[in-house]
Amino acid sequence: MEKRSSFSGTVGFVLAAAGSAVGLGNIWRFPYLAAKDGGGLFLFIYIILALTFGFTLLMTEVSIGRKTKQSCLTAYGKLRKGWGWLGGLASVVPFIIMPYYCVIGGWVLKYAMMFIFGRGGETAAEGFFDQFITGYSEPIVYNLVFLLMTAVVIFRGVNKGIENISKVLMPILFVLIIGISVYSLTLTGSEESGGRTGMQGLMYYVVPNFDGLGFKDVMMVIMDAMGQLFYSISVAMGIMVTYGSYFKDKDNLIRSVNQIEIFDTVVAFLAGVMIIPAVYVFLGKEGMAAGPGLMFVAMPKIFDQMGVAGDILGAVFFIMVLFAALTSCISIMEAICSGMIDKGMSRKRATVTEGIIALVLSTVVCLGYNVLFFKFKLPNGTVGQILDIMDYVSNNVLMPVLAIGTCILIGWILKPKTIIDEATKNGERFGRKWLYTVMVKYIAPVMLFALLLGSLGVYG
Repeated sequence: MEKRSSFSGTVGFVLAAAGSAVGLGNIWRFPYLAAKDGGGLFLFIYIILALTFGFTLLMTEVSIGRKTKQSCLTAYGKLRKGWGWLGGLASVVPFIIMPYYCVIGGWVLKYAMMFIFGRGGETAAEGFFDQFITGYSEPIVYNLVFLLMTAVVIFRGVNKGIENISKVLMPILFVLIIGISVYSLTLTGSEESGGRTGMQGLMYYVVPNFDGLGFKDVMMVIMDAMGQLFYSISVAMGIMVTYGSYFKDKDNLIRSVNQIEIFDTVVAFLAGVMIIPAVYVFLGKEGMAAGPGLMFVAMPKIFDQMGVAGDILGAVFFIMVLFAALTSCISIMEAICSGMIDKGMSRKRATVTEGIIALVLSTVVCLGYNVLFFKFKLPNGTVGQILDIMDYVSNNVLMPVLAIGTCILIGWILKPKTIIDEATKNGERFGRKWLYTVMVKYIAPVMLFALLLGSLGVYG
């Protein structure tokens, strides 16, 4: 078995973990949920949940990883005999996510290349996105290229691969996000569109809108915000346990978790500042209804209306999204390969093995838009095909189940003191100790169970 690697220091760990957390979920899912769920109301609820619910899950998983020095596959079994099934579940989640994440990463790569080579205007044409994803070869090629980019980083290892790429991409990504956000606020629409401004769009984003909101609607906002946390902080998918296993014993775990939490929340908020004011200026409130298609359908139309500036901004935007997708996919693949390494496989062999499996499955996902196309109604009421089914099973079912199991294991079997002792082993001050204990034992499991029931369509 290979000697276990570790991040060189706190900076490497925080940037790598933040790179995992800052992914496609932040860039496209957070803004459209915020727009759908009353703007500032969603933001307020999300921040409260991030500081309580999110903090609890993140602290738990990173601590489990550092305490056991094992990947997600073997860490739970090492913590408590008979609970190894949680590790198996934690490994299945990234295994399911990896193929379709590469497909979406391929889509982002396609759009980035279109804008870089001055063909961004073509992406604004009606039906361009549907025509691209239903193609027989191009989506598979871009998927392959994105997968290879990810695999090369994993092949190089924790320090030369994951840490080095995170130290380069994350600062660039953050600067690009800030730059686009500032520019988005300066936009002004034409007189025909009512002369809407970016600052008005910002108000639409941050000011709570309670019009027509009843108790059931508020509960749905809470469920949306809680579900978004899984996407945002990369918990319940084995990643943070795996990255925690590379975190040195002498480094301050509590401070690092707080930094990841802050970084991710700031980026998620700025993603909304980037997108919502621009959509508001050019497409109005109706543009918010684009939902998941916001990034691939609505944004190209907006860039097209900006002229030359739109060509440049579109290239910068999709390069930024590509960086976010790549750092997240790297963490997903590492969670899988790390388990293989802990089972005695070399890193090179693990990377090649998972790469081949992911390529086969991601090709199937690509074909799900043409030769393998079918429609399937999911328990939560949405209708989708192969990619949507894989996303639903991993994110809406397995992740809540894994998180509930983790809370039961830590809160009731091993007791919260197990995590608290690990987090404070160097004498660190655990300021939210009481909150952590209450959350992991009582509140988090109940909230997660409610989220799971919602995903299963129990609430209708």
